Amino acid sequence: MTTTTLRRTVPATPEHVWRQWTTPDGIQTWWAPDGFAVTVEELDLRPGGELVYTMTATGAEQIAFMESAGMPLATVSRKTFTEVTPTGRLAYTSLVDFVPDHEPYEFLTVVTLTATTKGTEVVMEVEPLHDDVWTGRLVQGRENELANLERVLSQGVAAS
Repeated sequence: MTTTTLRRTVPATPEHVWRQWTTPDGIQTWWAPDGFAVTVEELDLRPGGELVYTMTATGAEQIAFMESAGMPLATVSRKTFTEVTPTGRLAYTSLVDFVPDHEPYEFLTVVTLTATTKGTEVVMEVEPLHDDVWTGRLVQGRENELANLERVLSQGVAAS
């Protein structure tokens, strides 16, 4: 099982990036890929705690894809934190229970934040999903999320 590693340097301190990643207001400003919106339902930031949120398709292309795949337009997602090291490292498993005709399973994501002279290097390591197609969708979505995070931080929109 080979993980995918995504890297991006964002124009903010690790503390600022951490707030975006670990508060409901922060998560709701950037977490969803383009064409989706996120509403945080629960956030218990500790090992064993959960992030529960609803992701809703809002863009025409995304709505059409979800409908053609026989998936609901809104799905509740659960992540269980396995590591929480403030301003430095966050790890969580994500429950995949929304794929038609596939048994639910979990995969791990590890996020490391490191201060640099240009801000913070964000390194995201993601385990693959059940096949290459779904893994590709996951990686594309995570790349889009990181671009959204960078855009939000560049615009000075942040959770306090």
